[in-house]
Amino acid sequence: MKKPVTGKDLMIVNMGPHHPSMHGVLRLIVTLDGEDVVDCEPILGYLHRGMEKIAENRAIIQYLPYVTRWDYLATMFTEAITVNGPEQLGNIQVPKRASYIRVIMLELSRIASHLLWLGPFMADIGAQTPFFYIFREREFVYDLFEAATGMRMMHNFFRIGGIAADLPYGWVDKCLDFCDYFLTEVVEYQKLITRNPIFLERVEGVGIIGGEEAINWGLSGPMLRASGIPWDLRKVDRYESYDEFEWEIQWQKQGDSLARYLVRLSEMTESIKIIQQALEGLPGGPYENLESRGFDKKRNPEWNDFEYRFISKKPSPTFELSKQELYVRVEAPKGELGIFLIGDQSGFPWRWKIRPPGFINLQILPELVKRMKLADIMTILGSIDIIMGEVDR
Repeated sequence: MKKPVTGKDLMIVNMGPHHPSMHGVLRLIVTLDGEDVVDCEPILGYLHRGMEKIAENRAIIQYLPYVTRWDYLATMFTEAITVNGPEQLGNIQVPKRASYIRVIMLELSRIASHLLWLGPFMADIGAQTPFFYIFREREFVYDLFEAATGMRMMHNFFRIGGIAADLPYGWVDKCLDFCDYFLTEVVEYQKLITRNPIFLERVEGVGIIGGEEAINWGLSGPMLRASGIPWDLRKVDRYESYDEFEWEIQWQKQGDSLARYLVRLSEMTESIKIIQQALEGLPGGPYENLESRGFDKKRNPEWNDFEYRFISKKPSPTFELSKQELYVRVEAPKGELGIFLIGDQSGFPWRWKIRPPGFINLQILPELVKRMKLADIMTILGSIDIIMGEVDR
């Protein structure tokens, strides 16, 4: 790193990697002229754990418990992308019931992620109360996760060809109760925050990104939709069963921190709509395609016979990745989460490249904070919504 040349009035301030508002171990070297930001250089890599190289030395089923450590607040999405790639490579059909349950889990995970964005974001700009409120709702989501998967944060629930276990008795009713309850709480958030004059003073017109600029920087998710571009991979790629539900893409035109807040808040209510439709239309049938568990390379149709569903100890999947390359993506809460995958006729991927939304979205931070006040850095960084686990990998 080149040593910055400072004038007699400029000051260099080191923000992070342990600043309470940094959302992880991010370090910003900020050059200030009084209160005005002249330059900002993000320093990454404090949480790098070699996730891509680990993937290239593991079978997919061995790697599944690792992936929840990328974005540890939206764990279902990292699992979804990990199984979606091999499913497309092997042309494995996912049973309808499993697909619906996946959609429910993904949208619950989106709500949990947006909640844990909202609380710290409000704390960053001086409002402590929402920080305590969001944990109340998030606990209910994690209770549902714990009942279905056995774990609250790191679930290891998705499998190639389906999911690990069916929903337990009474879970659907509990989830429907949560949906009804949560809609009233979102209204409470809107009353508390959206028209608060102090909040509006801090976020309105701060960190503006135009639509063309957002595309040029490769932004995705709420960052892109808040800049007037209604782009959502659930509508574009129609993966899982999203095209069977009625819901709208949430977007705003202003492109500032307020627009990003409004997009995320309204996305939570859309997620509830999707969950309610999926629960009410939840089909019967198997929750996994047992063909994907076959040892031999030839497909054995007997695997889906009635008797095979009751084998107590099923063989561990030895899934072979065919010799081709593939880019697969999902709409995670923070944006487009993608994986570039190359198979070479073995159980391990030859190449496993992760495209984390937080890393791409963070690129624009130096541009946004220049010529702003020092206090606006936390507002802008908070509105981007980064998790350093997936930025550094």
